[in-house]
Amino acid sequence: MSREDPHDLLAMVFARPREALASAKAMLAAGRGPYESSIARQALGILHREFGDLEAAIRELRQAVRLARRAGSADREADVLATLGIALLHAGRSRAGLSALDSAAARADGTTRARVLFRRAGARWILGRHAEALDDLRDAVPALLAARDTVWAARAMTLRGHVQLALGSVAPAEADFRTAHDMLGTTRQEHDSAVAVQNRGVAAFRTGDLPAALDLLDEAERRFGALGTPMFDLIADRCAVLLAAGLARDALEQADGGLRLLARLRGQATRRAELLLIAARAALQSADPVTAMERAGEARRLFARQHRTWWSEHARLILLQAEHATLTGNGAPLEARAAAGGGASPDGGAAWRKLLAEARRLAGRLAGLGSPEVWQAHLLAGRIALVLGRPGAAERHLARAADVRHKGPATTRVGGWLAEALRAEAAGESRRLLHACRAGLALIEEHRLTFGSSELRALATAQGAELVTLAQRHLLRAGRPRRLLAWTERWRATELAVPAVCPPEDDRLLAQLAALRQAEHLLAQARQDGAASAATLERDRSRLESRVRATTLRTRGGRERSERDDDRTEQLLAALGEGRLVELVAVDGTLHVLLCGDGTVRRHTVGPMDRAVAEVEFARSRLRRLAYERHPDQRELHDLGARLEQALLGPIAGGPLGDAWPLRGEPLVVVPPSTLHTTPWALLPSLRRRPFTVAPSAGAWLRARAARRPDEGRIALVRGPGVPHADAEIREIARLHGDIAVLAGGQATAPAVLDAIDGSPLAHLAAHGTFRADSPLFSSLHLDDGPLTGYDLERLRRAPHHLVLSSCDSGQMAPVGADELLGLATALLRLGTAAIVASVVPVNDETAVPVMVGLHDGLRRGLGLAEALCQARGDDVSFIAIGAG
Repeated sequence: MSREDPHDLLAMVFARPREALASAKAMLAAGRGPYESSIARQALGILHREFGDLEAAIRELRQAVRLARRAGSADREADVLATLGIALLHAGRSRAGLSALDSAAARADGTTRARVLFRRAGARWILGRHAEALDDLRDAVPALLAARDTVWAARAMTLRGHVQLALGSVAPAEADFRTAHDMLGTTRQEHDSAVAVQNRGVAAFRTGDLPAALDLLDEAERRFGALGTPMFDLIADRCAVLLAAGLARDALEQADGGLRLLARLRGQATRRAELLLIAARAALQSADPVTAMERAGEARRLFARQHRTWWSEHARLILLQAEHATLTGNGAPLEARAAAGGGASPDGGAAWRKLLAEARRLAGRLAGLGSPEVWQAHLLAGRIALVLGRPGAAERHLARAADVRHKGPATTRVGGWLAEALRAEAAGESRRLLHACRAGLALIEEHRLTFGSSELRALATAQGAELVTLAQRHLLRAGRPRRLLAWTERWRATELAVPAVCPPEDDRLLAQLAALRQAEHLLAQARQDGAASAATLERDRSRLESRVRATTLRTRGGRERSERDDDRTEQLLAALGEGRLVELVAVDGTLHVLLCGDGTVRRHTVGPMDRAVAEVEFARSRLRRLAYERHPDQRELHDLGARLEQALLGPIAGGPLGDAWPLRGEPLVVVPPSTLHTTPWALLPSLRRRPFTVAPSAGAWLRARAARRPDEGRIALVRGPGVPHADAEIREIARLHGDIAVLAGGQATAPAVLDAIDGSPLAHLAAHGTFRADSPLFSSLHLDDGPLTGYDLERLRRAPHHLVLSSCDSGQMAPVGADELLGLATALLRLGTAAIVASVVPVNDETAVPVMVGLHDGLRRGLGLAEALCQARGDDVSFIAIGAG
């Protein structure tokens, strides 16, 4: 930097921060005059403010102000005062910061005044004073454009975009962000260009394009990383996108990570409060209201000290929503009783009345601030009024909340339709209720189809859970089991109803998956050897998993539409013939069975859902122990099964599912809710000696039943490493079949196995498996070169028609979203696999061999997968058929 252009140092601060730091120190060491020294101190202050210690920043900037006064330059003093004002604001000293900015505006003129007004607008935006911020920007933007001050004009337009977003004006904000991005493309301001990319990500998020938002925020993060710039607002933006995508736990982890980093850097108090607020939202969405109240309470106290009323009221909204969640036990049964004419219990009435009063006051304050979130306060107040049995107050608040159903992003409009559905339920208007539920679910369907990621598609359904429950509750009371079946199917395993989005041939993703297999392979060896490198390898594996997942989350949806109709009941009953389909439905904590067959749908009440879940867990724990016994006690198995059957099937076990039924060749299908899919169904006495299949939904069974066996292709047999008795299993099975491909003895690598099973009529994989409840698509089968995950299986061009997985827990799937499942099995069912034999509990490797051999013998004789498994099962209860059988 030459002596003649000292102002270039300030332009360099964000573009090349390391070079700016060295230049500022060199300028001070050279003993320049007060004017240039003021610039150097200002640069150091900005660097400390953005990348280090706020108190050090304030000290440098105050010294810069004194130097500017010594230099006798009012313009220089005004510019530094504006920078000091922003630093004081970020330190939580809002009044002092605004005072400094007002003094700067009074001293400056021309372009400097426009820059000061821009910074004061930024301060007012941070404080939530949006109208005042727009007033400053109305003067600043034209002045900066007239002065051809490209960088500062682009910054001002960016800020105007953010203010407009805060007021709910998405289209004007997007236009400002786009213009600013184009303007900055003509400059060398790398930091501002990275901010522009970040803002385009924010705009994409607000328009509902979450894959684009994630992609742009990732690009911004890479740019900031290259500059060495920690950007805490980027963390907050990413968390907001993750929350909208249903990834609440991920958002909470990132927000908490940002808070830890901010504490280490002794960074901005304003950023801390904002990150606490987003963490509170994430905790609330993660069904953790206690953590939500802790984070929101601390955020609110910080906002209050910083005189940030707008933000403080939004923290109050989270606090009230979390309190409501704790009072309801995070569920709907209490509101369901209120809708039926119950109301709050006498001992809890005072708490509900206080909460209603606070929600009503908050709605008024948010409306006065012009917040686009005011509908959430009205929805909360309406819910509470329903619980208290105050229909007039409920109608007023819910009507205000329902106003947003025709405007704003899809997720907001869904909230409006929920409010409308609650209004209709309270008024007893069934047609209006079902219309509102249908409209809300259609919006979610449209929104989730923008995702290519199966994980995001499944998670996006969570917002529709209450809409479905409202419809189910109404149809249950009305005694209409056919409609109840149709509405249950409308939102059960919806991810399987949409054609899979084949991931693009992304060389980066393929390399990441290969690196992940290698890391897992090395980690397993290190653990076996007790090597000290295991901890490092485990960190490497976690890092690679994060990269794989991030890449797949950015996959865009296609133009597919759901294959499900509004009501496929007649098609289902025709396909069943004399068979039976047992669909389990949980409504307001009670489990019901819909028994379909003989052209009818009959409903039976089973009992508490909690009891069913507890019995499943008890049975699974006992089976884990019995898996290590060669000859388990059959009486204990029968008693376990009888208990489980009573909790799951109740009155239909001994009646409609009598010993004489079903007829040979007629289907018996069990369709549980996602939370009961880990049930060892073969343990139930009424199912143990019968061929049956388990399906994620009735629609999934119909689609699997229609899948055609390929006319060509070889049977694929795979033996993974370290499986006792697998050699005998594969050898005996190979003798039963003709045209086969056997991969064993080091040949069972992921690429070879994927190639062998692609489009195969029958594939059998004898390999250890790992189920990952924390990230179901990382559930895997262990091959010679490492794990074969759900992400690998999603890259198949054609699914194997039938698949047999003989390892432990290979059929496990994790419940996510409203009533969705994720795991190895769902990855294949979505691609078109007709049926899978797998286990949902640990398997005895030795006793599994004759079961598998018997299964293949039955298939060779022309039996279906479910019937062949039934004949081969004997006393084994580990394996079930999933799909159409």
